[in-house]
Amino acid sequence: MHDIKIGTLIPPGNIKKVMPKLIPYGFETFSINFWDNIGDWNLEELAKETMAILEGTGCTISNIGVYGNPLADGERGEKTRKSWEALIDAAHLFGTDLVTGFTGRVVGKSVPESIPKFKEVFTPLCDQAKAKGIKIAFENCDMGGDWQNGDWNIAFSPKAWELMFEAVPHDNIGLQWEPCHHMVQLVDPIPQLRKWVHKIFSLHGKDATIAWDVIREKGIRCGEQYAWHRTPGFGDSNWTDIISILRMGGFKGSIDIEGWHDPIYKGEMEYVGQVHALNYLKNCRGGEWVPNFEA
Repeated sequence: MHDIKIGTLIPPGNIKKVMPKLIPYGFETFSINFWDNIGDWNLEELAKETMAILEGTGCTISNIGVYGNPLADGERGEKTRKSWEALIDAAHLFGTDLVTGFTGRVVGKSVPESIPKFKEVFTPLCDQAKAKGIKIAFENCDMGGDWQNGDWNIAFSPKAWELMFEAVPHDNIGLQWEPCHHMVQLVDPIPQLRKWVHKIFSLHGKDATIAWDVIREKGIRCGEQYAWHRTPGFGDSNWTDIISILRMGGFKGSIDIEGWHDPIYKGEMEYVGQVHALNYLKNCRGGEWVPNFEA
């Protein structure tokens, strides 16, 4: 059953403190996430500490990522770009071949206006990654932006994906996908998943609940919340369908639970929700492995 593994996200500061406590609950992978840049972290030392914790457990690092804006001008963008380069070089130390993050965008510009800068920045990064056997995947979060304006990420729309992959047509560039980011845009993620599964290298395990009663009665500009990010198992998605589509599309990788968003399973309930999501996703995956005795 482990062609698709189930794990969770973890910031580097929680690796020594939290990771050893999560492993016994059955998490199979960990996705290490830096925010705007890698800061003062020594990646070689961090990798040694991480791999020592994982030794003998069967757990692996699914990907390492940085979630700043590499298309931004000035020091901010430069630090994020340098972080991408450093993570690509260090990925093998963590036993992974996948580096993830945001595409970035030209601040205050539309998606099409950001594409030339995207091409300028990610063509050499994809070349660097390909030379080292590394893949790159972009999370599909809009970060509060839309087609015309924003300051963080353009990889939130299939229309944008078409422009991105045309501008940088490398086979080692893809998506870090989750249904939630499209559901809150009132997009059905299933048709999208069927079409784009060949470009999905990683998944964030995050769902959404849509309050269709609010939408039908009052619309989306009523000042009332009509969508919530949820931990898998508590939202509207059928993850059995999602995993079936992934398998039919040949996906082999990890679904890493992205917590810290659920309006109920938060605070002291955070890992109650995450462990429930872990077991729920394992069941959606097909439960425990049983060999085919007739084969």
